[in-house]
Amino acid sequence: MQRKAYVPGVAALLAALLAGCTGGSGDGATADDSNAGQPGVATEAAEPGKYRTLPEPCGAVGETALDSLLPGIEEITDEEQREKAYAGEPTLAYDTDRKVGCRWKVESADATDHLFVDFERVVSYDNSVSDDSEAEQLFAKQVEAADLPEPVVPESGSASDSPSGTPSSGSPSADAGGSPSAPASGSDSSTTPSSPSSSSSSSSASAGATPAEVQPRLLDDLGDEAFVDDALSDSGSTAKRRTVTVAFRTSNVVVTIEYAEQSAALGVVPDSEEMQEMARKLASQLADSLSD
Repeated sequence: MQRKAYVPGVAALLAALLAGCTGGSGDGATADDSNAGQPGVATEAAEPGKYRTLPEPCGAVGETALDSLLPGIEEITDEEQREKAYAGEPTLAYDTDRKVGCRWKVESADATDHLFVDFERVVSYDNSVSDDSEAEQLFAKQVEAADLPEPVVPESGSASDSPSGTPSSGSPSADAGGSPSAPASGSDSSTTPSSPSSSSSSSSASAGATPAEVQPRLLDDLGDEAFVDDALSDSGSTAKRRTVTVAFRTSNVVVTIEYAEQSAALGVVPDSEEMQEMARKLASQLADSLSD
């Protein structure tokens, strides 16, 4: 009797185990579906940026453009010193595929001019975020740091060069006469920006330009997005130095150009409109060279 009771118990246990095995392997789709939505499941990586390298920064601005932006360079009589002035000075770079820059400084009888060009290639380390999106976020921080003023709206229409609905808040940089200033940008060797003449600099912003045309602002005709900034500062007791900055983003590369001039004559203020025009022309040329 004890033997009869033991055997059915073993049979029941074996039957239960067999049923469990059958249920777990009988429906492969059910087993696969249990992994859906789990963190381990691979997702499609975001698009890489358009640019994988950067240009050589000191060679990005040609000699003809430098002659216009830095007029004192042609006044240098010593050939070796003139070649050194054209060559510029590269900024310290730890990874030339990610960030490079170059500086020029030239003195003339009328003024001292400075030019700085910086290229930064943005790479996202998050597979779900594209290089372009990462660069867009970086540029947004740069615009915020510039603290651009609300656009001045002329009576005839909207503010010049500023896309509607996209102004950044802040207070404008202004010169001694209350006229806001704007930034400058780079150039290439094939095209020459209009040459600025320190002797034609005025004591205030250009009389022919309206506040909307020279104030720091967003630009809608350069790269994917861009802005121009302008600041006038005292250097010493009476000398004025104007710094125009033009920055733009194209895909995953951000380019920043700083163009500064300090007049040698006391009381003379570098012309805002002229410097902005030259800087923007240089920026346009650099944007075109990146697209080539």
